[in-house]
Amino acid sequence: METITLRRFQKDDEYAISDVICTTLAISNQKDYSPAFIEENIRSHSPEVIAQRAKDAHFYVAMDGETIIGCGGITGYWGSTEESYLTSIFVLPDYQGKGVGRKIVEALEADEYFHRAWRTEVGSSLTAVSFYRKMGYEFKNEITTPDEYGTVRLEKRRVVSK
Repeated sequence: METITLRRFQKDDEYAISDVICTTLAISNQKDYSPAFIEENIRSHSPEVIAQRAKDAHFYVAMDGETIIGCGGITGYWGSTEESYLTSIFVLPDYQGKGVGRKIVEALEADEYFHRAWRTEVGSSLTAVSFYRKMGYEFKNEITTPDEYGTVRLEKRRVVSK
C-alpha cells in the first residue's frame, strides 16, 4: 500500500467513486442490511448522482497511488450556511480499519463548510455507527435506532465564532 493521499473531486472521478460506493455497500453492509436494501442504495449512487452531488458538496477522494479507494463530501444541511451535512463517506473494504476513513472525516472537518457550521450531521449506516462515535459524533436527539431510511443520525455540535 502506497501512501494514502486526499484530494478534491475532479471531473470524471464520479465513475470510480460510484464503483467504490457500490463495492463497499455490497460487501461491508451485507451483515446489517437486506440484499434489496443494498441494491436500492447501489442504484442511488450512480456516476450521474455522484457528479450532481459533487456540484453542491465539497467532495474529497482518498487515493492509493492513482487509485480512488475512498470518498466523502460535506455540504450545507438542506442549503443552510450554519449547519452542514457529511455525505457519501465510503472506503473500500480492503482499506477499512487502516485510517482512511479517519483521514476523510478529518479533511471534511477541516473544510470551510464544517468551520462555518454550529452543527454537522451525518446519516450513518448501522455498519459505521461505531466509527462516527469514535470520531466524536453523538446520536441526534439521543435516538440510537435507524430511521425509515435505515440510517442512524449522528451529529457534532461546536461553538462557532462570528
